Amino acid sequence: MSTITLPDGLALSRILAVPAIMWLIVGPAQAPDAWGARILAAALAGLAALTDLIDGYLARRWGMTTLLGAFLDTTADKLLVSGLLMALVARDGKVWLWPAIIMIAREILIMSLRGLAAIDGTFIRPSLWGKYKATIQYFALPAAILGWRPGGLPLDSALMWTATVATLLSGWDYLRDMWPILTGEVGRRAS
Repeated sequence: MSTITLPDGLALSRILAVPAIMWLIVGPAQAPDAWGARILAAALAGLAALTDLIDGYLARRWGMTTLLGAFLDTTADKLLVSGLLMALVARDGKVWLWPAIIMIAREILIMSLRGLAAIDGTFIRPSLWGKYKATIQYFALPAAILGWRPGGLPLDSALMWTATVATLLSGWDYLRDMWPILTGEVGRRAS
């Protein structure tokens, strides 16, 4: 059994942070005087998002890309986004329901399509739209946790809906590129 590298450890820390952030969102952050819990939840979500950038950078720079690392990184991303979206829906009710449904459905669809491609022996690289989507989500989720509305402007809603549109575009991008694989042809980004 190989040792866990620093990039793998950062991805693992992101996975372990998800339940704590979710608890902060749905537990103490619901109380009327719980602004501190919301700030802590948003800060932890931002820190977890930062580890996503750092672990990938370090793994590539140090030549430490591993199958375990790829699994942990992908799993951490999906758990972080899906967990925080579910916690926001639990806390705020219908406010974030449709963005959550769209974003979680996209994650399940892409995971399934990548799994099918892997069965065929085809590796699908992350798309540029997928990177845009993740970046926007990593700004939108802390804003939604805080209910960020500076000067009365619904910045939290604007960011969440922007993330939802980016999610749809990245989902379409993957589906378009994977369609040839699903129909038995070779995919554009297959290697």
